[in-house]
Amino acid sequence: MKATVVTIGDEILIGQIVDTNSSFIAKSLNQIGIEVNEMLSISDDKKHILDTLLQLQNKVNLVIITGGLGPTKDDITKKTLTEYFEDTLVVNEDVLNHVTQLIEQYFKRPITQLNKDQALVPSKCEVLFNQVGTAPGMWMEKEGTVFVSLPGVPFEMKHLIENEVIPRLIKKYDRPFIIHKTLLTYGVGESLLAERIEEWEDALPDFIKLAYLPSPGSVRLRMTARGKDEDMLEKVLAEKIALLEPQIQDCLVGLEEDDTLQVVLGKLLVKENLTIATAESCTGGKIASVLTSVSGASAYFRGSVVSYATVAKEDVLGISNQLIQEYSVVSTQIAEAMALSVQKLFKTDFAIAVTGNAGPLKGDSNAEVGTVFISIATPKEVFTEEFNFGQPREKVIDRAVNKGLELVYKEILKNYKK
Repeated sequence: MKATVVTIGDEILIGQIVDTNSSFIAKSLNQIGIEVNEMLSISDDKKHILDTLLQLQNKVNLVIITGGLGPTKDDITKKTLTEYFEDTLVVNEDVLNHVTQLIEQYFKRPITQLNKDQALVPSKCEVLFNQVGTAPGMWMEKEGTVFVSLPGVPFEMKHLIENEVIPRLIKKYDRPFIIHKTLLTYGVGESLLAERIEEWEDALPDFIKLAYLPSPGSVRLRMTARGKDEDMLEKVLAEKIALLEPQIQDCLVGLEEDDTLQVVLGKLLVKENLTIATAESCTGGKIASVLTSVSGASAYFRGSVVSYATVAKEDVLGISNQLIQEYSVVSTQIAEAMALSVQKLFKTDFAIAVTGNAGPLKGDSNAEVGTVFISIATPKEVFTEEFNFGQPREKVIDRAVNKGLELVYKEILKNYKK
């Protein structure tokens, strides 16, 4: 079964807002075995909308549209759908009562004609009642295609997808199972990883597809199986993963469908009852930001010192000027001093320290641009690795963040015994 997601709104096309609706809808459909083969963003223009509907008619089984259902004159989706289906608008009394109650009781003002017009719907549509907003969703069918129109406000769209659209789709269509399994790897590039597992990948059956999803410092291997027999799909996926894991054991973080390394690391720290802190120079606090982006990070993350300037390394972390003058701020010695100092300051089991030249200028050191020293302080020792992440500046910072998390994660797995 094929679907297309269409977002309507000039604000998307001019980059004023980012379209998050499409990704949510696609993921929701995928979970029930409906494949999205196209995402479109189009303008608030009647002819453009009509042309898009005509092109999609009978090309796909399902079209989900978001946007253009508000009370203002530039919201034309409902009127355009009415024209496309050769229909007329009628008042839906349930929607009108809901809108009236919402405006008069919640917003404490008289209802306007524009608000009342929210209750106008095409006579041929099935109304999808919007309990969290004023614009109802609309379900309409023409020949071999179902058209679903939803408001563009994300929380309203999500409510209707979860409570109205998905249940109807499950009831209406016989769908295949689509199962995803994702392995998270760190420290090995996409091309090297592909070479290493080429023979394993070539032996995958036709109903399993492998996708490489690279990001700075990591590659996610996403396996997707499609078919009618869910138990068989799960069984074969498990068998294939069992064959793959020994081949990538040195870079495998784990089998996690949605978890990033910071989430996996956080779970490990909680499990082992460990704590961590960071001392950051060239990364400017980004490692701390990534760690604390995880809900519940306060259980293991104690704090950070962003010693960006040399004087901060001296005054806050207590690193001697003599050591800095002898080795420079971008060096193994300073990175280790930073790690040990912040570990002591926050009384943690582990600490990550980063110092380097992210560029484009060298700053207070003569080390080559792109050079980064990352130190990990453990309960028993401190060690440092040197990298050159090249340029541009953003890549250096992102790679340093990911590498720091990778190093401490592997160190906990390999050496630490509580």
